[in-house]
Amino acid sequence: MNQSKEQQIRAEREKAWIGDAVLCLFARKFVLRERQSMDAEWFTHLTSNGFLSALGNPTSVEAKIGSIYGEQGLEAAFAYMDETLVPLFRKQIAKKKK
Repeated sequence: MNQSKEQQIRAEREKAWIGDAVLCLFARKFVLRERQSMDAEWFTHLTSNGFLSALGNPTSVEAKIGSIYGEQGLEAAFAYMDETLVPLFRKQIAKKKK
């Protein structure tokens, strides 16, 4: 592996590291808003690699969140997750209820 590829991987992982933290904050706020309680099952589902893999490579999904946060701020990152993660989450939760 050449140096630039290693640097790209490292940069993606660093963005994912931050993106994971932003995702966790978003998930906690979302769960409290939607459930009016601390629902660990919803939180765990929304932040799991299994859930994120429905959108692509989980590390890449978290890296995108981290990039948006770094470039545009928390509000933009939350808006992105509201638009992309929440609809899929709602769909999966509805299927679980059936």
